[in-house]
Amino acid sequence: MSAADVVLVVHAAFIAFVVGGQLLIVAGWLGGWDWPRHPPFRVLHLGAITVVVLESWCGITCPLTWLEFTLRPEGAGAAGHDGFIAYWLHRLIFYDAPSWVFTAVYTAFGATVVAAFVFYPPRRRMRPKPPSPS
Repeated sequence: MSAADVVLVVHAAFIAFVVGGQLLIVAGWLGGWDWPRHPPFRVLHLGAITVVVLESWCGITCPLTWLEFTLRPEGAGAAGHDGFIAYWLHRLIFYDAPSWVFTAVYTAFGATVVAAFVFYPPRRRMRPKPPSPS
């Protein structure tokens, strides 16, 4: 696995954390779960999408995207990738669209994260578990 492929996997994991984290937060909200309210998880999640939105607003290329493209040799494989996993991860992550589309999508997604943070806020203390029936 090349260094560019490692960066691509880290990028995919970051995206999975942001998108999957929001799905789990909403599921926890609807299901009455306590663990999605864990403050470190929620603050990291909010921080992650905030970075993405600010990069988009400022026209900054994602550092992971820049690093992967810098590390990937030109002409490596059919689509610039030298492996099956790298090829498909790249296809899942990168799309061709005007930059304003990404800014709008990231901003809208960020707004849902902020709304969940406000209306289903983190909690320092979890609810006590009910006593077990004896």
